[in-house]
Amino acid sequence: MTIATETKVEMKYLTKQPGYEIMPHPQHKRMYHIQLDNQLLQQFFAGCKDVSEQVLQYTPYARQVLAYQFRELFGQSFMQNIRDILNERETGGFTIGVQGQTEETEEFVKFATALTHLIGIPNFDAMTGTFYARFTVKDTDNSDSYLRQAYRLFTLHTDGTFVDEPTDWLLMMKMDEKNAKGGESRLLHLDDWEDLDKFSKHPIASVKITYKAPPSKNVQQTVERTTFYEINNKPCICFIDQFAYPETIDEAMYLKEMSESLENSPATHALKLPVGDLVMLNNTFWMHGRAAFEKHPELHRELMRQRGYFARV
Repeated sequence: MTIATETKVEMKYLTKQPGYEIMPHPQHKRMYHIQLDNQLLQQFFAGCKDVSEQVLQYTPYARQVLAYQFRELFGQSFMQNIRDILNERETGGFTIGVQGQTEETEEFVKFATALTHLIGIPNFDAMTGTFYARFTVKDTDNSDSYLRQAYRLFTLHTDGTFVDEPTDWLLMMKMDEKNAKGGESRLLHLDDWEDLDKFSKHPIASVKITYKAPPSKNVQQTVERTTFYEINNKPCICFIDQFAYPETIDEAMYLKEMSESLENSPATHALKLPVGDLVMLNNTFWMHGRAAFEKHPELHRELMRQRGYFARV
């Protein structure tokens, strides 16, 4: 195994503006945390109080109206900074939250939707039939994927492997939580992975692998994707162990060994996310997963996911 040297990360987007502050994340050297002005947050929620989740689901432009209202309050510079952070290879991620200004999960959806539409457009989420997914993790589950299985490790992966559309970014927001110990988000930036060169330059790295979704995802199509590809001459990854269907033993062994290397990497960090906070990541060079929860008969966690593509302008 190649031993990676500690990388010093340049934090280009640290700033303090009248409506917000971008600061280094206390838990991860490659991430930012954004603090918003509470009065402006209150104005945002007051300004969209008559917008329901149903309106957002049925009227697509209503989502962009929320983004407009957010941009008007926090400024054009806020939109540009979060776009730049997510597009920058060295960082590519941040956390932000409602800061206790609301406890209503419907308002959490509005907050997250405003942010994603400042970045780009979310993909259709076939699992729920709209542009986002809300799902719970609890003590017992009969799911056909690791997503809702609380007591096992959810291995590192990227989103969008089994759909035929770009998935540039990912948002995960903690909506509610009770009796939950463990279950932290596990994150790995590719440039911190000590075996990146070994696996990204392997002959099988550019071989197309078939991906198929289980029934719960409501996606019937089959797609083929290479495990590694390049953007701006940097390796990016597309991988999830559950839905990959390699055609040969050699391909299977490559994926198995790669996944084991990812899981054992000392560069993988657990991120604690409070209720009402969200994390946004560049999905092309950040991998994510989830630690196992500790057993509890009344475990309950609700998450929201949005994922999609960057704005073209």
